[in-house]
Amino acid sequence: MNPFSSGTRLRDMIRAIRACKTAAEERAVVRKECAAIRASINENDQEYRHRNLAKLMFIHMLGYPTHFGQMECLKLIASAGFPEKRIGYLGLMLLLDERQEVLMLVTNSLKQDLNHTNQYIVGLALCALGNICSAEMARDLAPEVERLLQFRDPNIRKKAALCSIRIIKKVPDLAENFINPAAALLKEKHHGVLITGVQLCTDLCKVSSEALEHFRKKCTEVLVKTLKDVANSPYAPEYDVGGITDPFLHIRLLRFLRVLGQGDADASDSMNDILAQVATKTESNKNAGNAILYECVETIMSIEDNGGLRVLAINILGRFLSNRDNNIRYVALNMLMKAISVDAQAVQRHRATILECVKDSDASIRKRALELVYLLINESNVKPLTKELIDYLEVSDQEFKGDLTAKICSIVEKFSPEKIWYIDQMLKVLSEAGNFVKDEVCHALIVVMSNAPDLHGYTVRALYKAFQASSEQESLVRVAVWCIGEYGDMLVKNVGMLDVEDPITVTESDAVDVAEITIKRHTSDLTTKAMALIALLKLSSRFPSCSERIRDIIVQQKGSLVLELQQRSLEFNSILEKHRNIRSALVERMPVLDEATFSGRRAGSVPTTLSPSTMASVKVPNGVVKPAAAPLVDLLDLTSDDAPAPSSSSGDFLNDILGVDLSPASAHSGASQAAKNGTDVLMDILSLGTPPAQSSSSTPDIFSLSQNQKSPVASLDGLSTSSPVSAHAASPQAASSIIDLLDGLGPSPPAPENNGPAYPSVVAFESSSLRVMFDFSKSPGNPQITVIKATFTNLSSNIYADFVFQAAVPKFLQLHLDPASGNTLPASSSGTVTQTLRVTNSQHGKKSLVMRIRIAYKINGKDVLEEGQINNFPREL
Repeated sequence: MNPFSSGTRLRDMIRAIRACKTAAEERAVVRKECAAIRASINENDQEYRHRNLAKLMFIHMLGYPTHFGQMECLKLIASAGFPEKRIGYLGLMLLLDERQEVLMLVTNSLKQDLNHTNQYIVGLALCALGNICSAEMARDLAPEVERLLQFRDPNIRKKAALCSIRIIKKVPDLAENFINPAAALLKEKHHGVLITGVQLCTDLCKVSSEALEHFRKKCTEVLVKTLKDVANSPYAPEYDVGGITDPFLHIRLLRFLRVLGQGDADASDSMNDILAQVATKTESNKNAGNAILYECVETIMSIEDNGGLRVLAINILGRFLSNRDNNIRYVALNMLMKAISVDAQAVQRHRATILECVKDSDASIRKRALELVYLLINESNVKPLTKELIDYLEVSDQEFKGDLTAKICSIVEKFSPEKIWYIDQMLKVLSEAGNFVKDEVCHALIVVMSNAPDLHGYTVRALYKAFQASSEQESLVRVAVWCIGEYGDMLVKNVGMLDVEDPITVTESDAVDVAEITIKRHTSDLTTKAMALIALLKLSSRFPSCSERIRDIIVQQKGSLVLELQQRSLEFNSILEKHRNIRSALVERMPVLDEATFSGRRAGSVPTTLSPSTMASVKVPNGVVKPAAAPLVDLLDLTSDDAPAPSSSSGDFLNDILGVDLSPASAHSGASQAAKNGTDVLMDILSLGTPPAQSSSSTPDIFSLSQNQKSPVASLDGLSTSSPVSAHAASPQAASSIIDLLDGLGPSPPAPENNGPAYPSVVAFESSSLRVMFDFSKSPGNPQITVIKATFTNLSSNIYADFVFQAAVPKFLQLHLDPASGNTLPASSSGTVTQTLRVTNSQHGKKSLVMRIRIAYKINGKDVLEEGQINNFPREL
């Protein structure tokens, strides 16, 4: 016989496919077999139709396309015999799904088979309908399935119940038709019918509130009695699993009771006794028993309040935690995480067992237990639990240290009773797993240390000792270097000794060694080395005897291949050599950092210093002038195009460039807080991270130095500018002194300031065809209101008709437009149109004006639209 003829038996084809040694051989066999099947289909060969379909099903399971055989399924289903129908329905379930349009053709055959006198054919139809039923089929065939729920044969009733579940999920509106037949199934004695009936009722409750109320009133007692009979029934080998009687029915009944008891006190009361009985009598040494206990616990935790039962349920979960099976421990931890919101006190009793799970060898259990411990912690137990976690941190696996460290840091920050305890715990974490600590955690620690002046000496000594013990932890090194740079004199002089401390002897040279080791350590990253350089600059003022050694260390970085370190070395060396008279003011201790502001920034509620990411350049429409800014910043294109750059002061400028703090103590009386400005982005670019310092009115006098020095750094000559400095930028003398710190990068002498009107006219918008001029005036006694006279000039040779001007402003501004002087704009600048605008600035003195405009007109009947944004308003407005 031809091995690829339609008469080939299924087993012969399977044997031929399995004999293939390569995928190509298999594809060849399948391709030939499919060709033979196609030929048989074209010949309408009825003798081998069922055999061909069986082959197609096997080919389909191998992953090859078999769509050409779908109609053969329908033909077999329409056959009269049971064997053909069986193959046809099996093919229907395998080769088709509910999305296939051809499925519509089988609805009539299904309806006929559901009413067939042969119960086995009825069973085939129910099985197929339960697998591939679509919403349309569900509506058409629901009455037949509902009728079959009362069929004489229990197997048909069981299949009808399973098919009903599919129908109500597809069409929830049909649920009310199945409520009474489903309730009748709960009284069945047949095991299969009862278990499917319970599942049908459970799904009905999920899709229909009417069904839920009906079953609560009519069926709760029946279910409790059924569960009691099952729990107390003698050994039945037919449904026994591992010595536990019928665990599957147990679990279905418990789930149904959970649905009924949730949110209903009466139903919950009626099932309390049986739940307690199941929880106490079920054996826990078998897996089937543990499954029942778990469902029982979940039911107890879901129904209405019963304190005693919940304690019993949580104790069962505590026993699960001691089980050797990882899966049982995992589900127990999951359930305890839900239970902690209901009865935290009962969960607290199992704290020791949960802590042991944190040390488990299974990674999933460790992570889940750690999350549960985090939920358990409060003000009363934070100290012992944190100690346990930090002790485990020493021996934990490397891949787990990241999660464990993050949780410990969060716990310490959230629940710390006092600052010294917070600092101690964070130093332990930094010493054990500093490489896993995130930057924001280090910043938070620095903020806390800054706000604890009585602990500065204690902290710097503790960090010095920690550095000596574990200098390979990057985050620890950063915090230690920062702290020694700020409070190095306290370290040397043993200032602020506490009773719990042992005195240590640290020389000035030892303190400098910390920064030097950090810079020379190959594993230190750029940020750490930059912080060490700043610390050295500060120590040069704290320790005059070591200033030469510090200068030598800083000068060594002049040859660094990293531009950041090279630049800092040049700048700091310039301060040490040429600006000793201002060094002490530059390197004073940082002011106390505001904890509330820092917390708000971490939460995202307070805007942080402008950074390059937030000041990304916005595309400017043609003809819109970019806002004036400080010359250096404008050359670097650091200002945003959609917001005016605030004013700059020389003190802030120097602070931003060098990342050091000008001490408020050195400021003369009358010093004011400098405004944040566009140059703050330099601080972000240089990764200096220090907050803006206070500057004083006397700062420019301090920096009165020569402008005639030549730049030894030729590559930075491009920073010099000949553009005029705006009225509110730093004064020329102060600016040249500040830039002089960069060794001769002073600007060219500024052009003479224009002594025109207080509010000069500006070209607000200009394109090839239109110019818009703005003239400004203020209402006397009301600086918030600005009157703007807009003058429109036609630069083209065409007349503009139907001329309309529109404007929009941000929320902090209010805009009123008066009618224009005309709607026709003469050609070739031969005439103008004027319009008056009144703008009220509620943030006067804080925010400058900004406006978007739209101008519409017609040229020879053709509509023209021009748009733009105006940012170049005078800042005084």
